[in-house]
Amino acid sequence: MKKSKPYSFTLILKNVDEKTENLEDSLYEANCDDALIQFKHGAVYLEFNRKATSLEEAVISAIKDVQSCTLEADIASIAPENFVTESEIAKRLEISRQTVSLWIKGKRRKFFPQPIMRLAEKSSLWKWNEVCIWLYENKIITNKNLVEDALFFSNMSAALEERDSKAREIRHHLLQRISVNECAKRSR
Repeated sequence: MKKSKPYSFTLILKNVDEKTENLEDSLYEANCDDALIQFKHGAVYLEFNRKATSLEEAVISAIKDVQSCTLEADIASIAPENFVTESEIAKRLEISRQTVSLWIKGKRRKFFPQPIMRLAEKSSLWKWNEVCIWLYENKIITNKNLVEDALFFSNMSAALEERDSKAREIRHHLLQRISVNECAKRSR
Protein backbone atom coordinates (compact mmCIF):
# COMPACT_ATOMS: atom_id res chain seq x y z
CA MET A 1 0.00 0.00 0.00
CA LYS A 2 1.31 3.44 -0.97
CA LYS A 3 2.19 5.77 1.86
CA SER A 4 0.73 9.28 2.06
CA LYS A 5 3.08 12.22 1.74
CA PRO A 6 2.52 15.99 1.49
CA TYR A 7 2.11 17.64 -1.94
CA SER A 8 2.33 21.40 -2.45
CA PHE A 9 0.36 23.24 -5.11
CA THR A 10 -1.80 26.33 -5.51
CA LEU A 11 -5.38 26.63 -6.70
CA ILE A 12 -6.45 30.02 -8.02
CA LEU A 13 -10.14 30.64 -7.39
CA LYS A 14 -12.74 32.56 -9.33
CA ASN A 15 -16.19 33.88 -8.36
CA VAL A 16 -14.85 34.89 -4.93
CA ASP A 17 -12.56 37.62 -3.60
CA GLU A 18 -11.25 38.90 -0.28
CA LYS A 19 -14.62 40.58 0.43
CA THR A 20 -16.60 37.34 0.05
CA GLU A 21 -18.48 36.70 3.28
CA ASN A 22 -17.57 33.55 5.22
CA LEU A 23 -14.88 32.62 2.70
CA GLU A 24 -12.46 31.21 5.27
CA ASP A 25 -15.16 29.36 7.23
CA SER A 26 -16.73 27.87 4.09
CA LEU A 27 -13.38 26.60 2.83
CA TYR A 28 -12.49 25.23 6.25
CA GLU A 29 -15.81 23.36 6.45
CA ALA A 30 -15.15 21.96 2.94
CA ASN A 31 -11.96 20.22 4.22
CA CYS A 32 -9.57 22.89 2.93
CA ASP A 33 -7.97 23.32 6.35
CA ASP A 34 -4.64 22.32 4.77
CA ALA A 35 -4.59 25.42 2.57
CA LEU A 36 -3.26 28.88 3.28
CA ILE A 37 -5.57 31.55 1.82
CA GLN A 38 -3.76 34.35 -0.02
CA PHE A 39 -5.16 37.46 -1.71
CA LYS A 40 -3.39 39.30 -4.52
CA HIS A 41 -4.75 41.76 -7.10
CA GLY A 42 -8.31 40.77 -6.24
CA ALA A 43 -7.69 37.03 -6.70
CA VAL A 44 -7.91 34.30 -4.08
CA TYR A 45 -5.11 31.74 -3.97
CA LEU A 46 -5.22 28.57 -1.91
CA GLU A 47 -1.72 27.30 -1.19
CA PHE A 48 -2.23 23.64 -0.35
CA ASN A 49 0.07 21.28 1.47
CA ARG A 50 -2.10 18.18 1.18
CA LYS A 51 -1.23 14.64 2.21
CA ALA A 52 -2.16 11.94 -0.30
CA THR A 53 -0.73 8.85 -1.95
CA SER A 54 -0.13 10.75 -5.22
CA LEU A 55 -0.04 14.27 -6.59
CA GLU A 56 -3.08 13.52 -8.72
CA GLU A 57 -5.07 12.34 -5.71
CA ALA A 58 -4.05 15.44 -3.72
CA VAL A 59 -5.00 17.92 -6.44
CA ILE A 60 -8.27 16.26 -7.44
CA SER A 61 -9.42 15.95 -3.83
CA ALA A 62 -8.60 19.63 -3.23
CA ILE A 63 -10.53 20.69 -6.34
CA LYS A 64 -13.53 18.61 -5.26
CA ASP A 65 -13.35 20.06 -1.74
CA VAL A 66 -13.30 23.65 -3.05
CA GLN A 67 -16.23 22.92 -5.33
CA SER A 68 -18.20 21.39 -2.46
CA CYS A 69 -18.00 24.52 -0.31
CA THR A 70 -21.17 26.53 0.23
CA LEU A 71 -19.86 29.44 -1.84
CA GLU A 72 -19.89 29.76 -5.63
CA ALA A 73 -16.10 29.30 -5.67
CA ASP A 74 -14.59 27.56 -8.65
CA ILE A 75 -11.07 26.82 -9.82
CA ALA A 76 -9.63 29.24 -12.39
CA SER A 77 -6.22 27.58 -12.67
CA ILE A 78 -3.52 25.62 -10.89
CA ALA A 79 0.08 26.42 -10.06
CA PRO A 80 2.91 25.82 -10.57
CA GLU A 81 2.16 27.03 -14.07
CA ASN A 82 3.37 25.14 -17.12
CA PHE A 83 4.75 28.26 -18.83
CA VAL A 84 8.15 29.38 -17.56
CA THR A 85 10.72 32.04 -18.33
CA GLU A 86 14.47 31.53 -18.25
CA SER A 87 14.50 33.00 -14.72
CA GLU A 88 11.74 30.69 -13.53
CA ILE A 89 13.54 27.63 -14.90
CA ALA A 90 16.65 28.62 -12.93
CA LYS A 91 14.57 29.28 -9.81
CA ARG A 92 12.76 25.93 -9.97
CA LEU A 93 16.02 24.05 -10.47
CA GLU A 94 17.89 26.18 -7.90
CA ILE A 95 20.68 26.91 -10.39
CA SER A 96 22.09 30.06 -11.93
CA ARG A 97 20.28 31.83 -14.73
CA GLN A 98 23.56 31.81 -16.64
CA THR A 99 23.55 27.99 -16.73
CA VAL A 100 20.02 27.99 -18.17
CA SER A 101 21.05 30.64 -20.69
CA LEU A 102 23.92 28.44 -21.87
CA TRP A 103 21.53 25.51 -22.35
CA ILE A 104 19.11 27.68 -24.31
CA LYS A 105 21.91 28.98 -26.56
CA GLY A 106 23.16 25.41 -27.11
CA LYS A 107 26.58 26.18 -25.63
CA ARG A 108 26.42 23.54 -22.87
CA ARG A 109 23.88 21.08 -24.22
CA LYS A 110 22.13 20.66 -27.54
CA PHE A 111 18.49 20.72 -28.54
CA PHE A 112 16.97 22.65 -25.64
CA PRO A 113 13.19 22.88 -26.24
CA GLN A 114 12.08 25.73 -28.45
CA PRO A 115 10.21 28.57 -26.73
CA ILE A 116 6.50 28.61 -27.33
CA MET A 117 6.09 32.37 -27.06
CA ARG A 118 7.99 35.61 -26.68
CA LEU A 119 6.69 38.10 -24.14
CA ALA A 120 9.08 40.85 -25.10
CA GLU A 121 12.24 41.26 -27.11
CA LYS A 122 14.37 39.40 -24.56
CA SER A 123 11.80 37.33 -22.69
CA SER A 124 10.55 33.99 -23.99
CA LEU A 125 8.30 31.31 -22.51
CA TRP A 126 8.87 27.57 -22.49
CA LYS A 127 6.59 24.72 -21.48
CA TRP A 128 7.84 23.42 -18.15
CA ASN A 129 6.86 19.85 -19.00
CA GLU A 130 9.00 19.99 -22.19
CA VAL A 131 11.91 21.44 -20.21
CA CYS A 132 11.57 18.65 -17.62
CA ILE A 133 11.61 15.98 -20.31
CA TRP A 134 14.75 17.55 -21.80
CA LEU A 135 16.39 17.75 -18.36
CA TYR A 136 15.62 14.09 -17.70
CA GLU A 137 16.79 12.92 -21.13
CA ASN A 138 20.05 14.86 -20.66
CA LYS A 139 20.52 13.34 -17.18
CA ILE A 140 20.50 16.76 -15.53
CA ILE A 141 17.70 15.54 -13.30
CA THR A 142 17.25 11.89 -12.37
CA ASN A 143 13.88 12.09 -10.64
CA LYS A 144 11.27 10.84 -13.12
CA ASN A 145 8.55 12.10 -10.74
CA LEU A 146 9.48 15.69 -11.62
CA VAL A 147 8.67 14.94 -15.28
CA GLU A 148 5.44 13.15 -14.39
CA ASP A 149 4.36 15.98 -12.07
CA ALA A 150 5.05 18.59 -14.77
CA LEU A 151 2.98 16.59 -17.27
CA PHE A 152 0.19 16.24 -14.72
CA PHE A 153 0.07 20.00 -14.01
CA SER A 154 0.04 20.74 -17.75
CA ASN A 155 -2.83 18.32 -18.37
CA MET A 156 -4.77 19.43 -15.29
CA SER A 157 -4.55 23.05 -16.47
CA ALA A 158 -5.93 22.01 -19.86
CA ALA A 159 -8.70 19.99 -18.18
CA LEU A 160 -9.70 22.99 -16.05
CA GLU A 161 -9.92 25.14 -19.19
CA GLU A 162 -12.08 22.50 -20.92
CA ARG A 163 -14.75 22.85 -18.23
CA ASP A 164 -15.84 26.19 -19.73
CA SER A 165 -18.40 24.90 -22.24
CA LYS A 166 -18.43 28.09 -24.33
CA ALA A 167 -14.63 28.16 -24.63
CA ARG A 168 -14.60 24.41 -25.35
CA GLU A 169 -17.15 24.85 -28.14
CA ILE A 170 -15.13 27.66 -29.73
CA ARG A 171 -11.86 25.69 -29.47
CA HIS A 172 -13.39 22.55 -30.98
CA HIS A 173 -14.87 24.60 -33.82
CA LEU A 174 -11.47 26.16 -34.49
CA LEU A 175 -9.81 22.74 -34.36
CA GLN A 176 -12.21 21.49 -37.03
CA ARG A 177 -11.40 24.50 -39.20
CA ILE A 178 -7.63 24.01 -38.99
CA SER A 179 -7.64 20.21 -39.31
CA VAL A 180 -6.37 18.86 -42.58
CA ASN A 181 -8.48 16.07 -43.97
CA GLU A 182 -6.58 12.74 -44.12
CA CYS A 183 -7.56 12.28 -47.80
CA ALA A 184 -6.15 15.71 -48.63
CA LYS A 185 -2.89 14.77 -46.90
CA ARG A 186 -2.52 11.58 -48.94
CA SER A 187 -3.21 13.31 -52.25
CA ARG A 188 -0.30 15.71 -51.79
